[in-house]
Amino acid sequence: MLKIKELDADKLEVAASMLKAMAHPMRIAILKHLEGGKRLTVTEIHELLGIEQSTTSHHLGILKDKGVLCAKRDGKNTYYFLKYEILSQIIDSLHSCTCE
Repeated sequence: MLKIKELDADKLEVAASMLKAMAHPMRIAILKHLEGGKRLTVTEIHELLGIEQSTTSHHLGILKDKGVLCAKRDGKNTYYFLKYEILSQIIDSLHSCTCE
């Protein structure tokens, strides 16, 4: 168990920033599609979610900027994936809290 005196203000700031970035319905949906080590392109994600490609790119940019996602270029495609697979547990926890 983590003790209060062991908390690092800088690490808490990073964690809060990541959670803020994740706190959007469309971004949660994106993260659900990237669970399990999946790597998807902007095109694949926008087709899965049925939203504009520019909107998808905007959300991916925020998630990447805040350290939630990574991107790897392969030829003409850029593949997005969870930086830390354990982040999927946060999404699963939210799902559990909203299901009755």
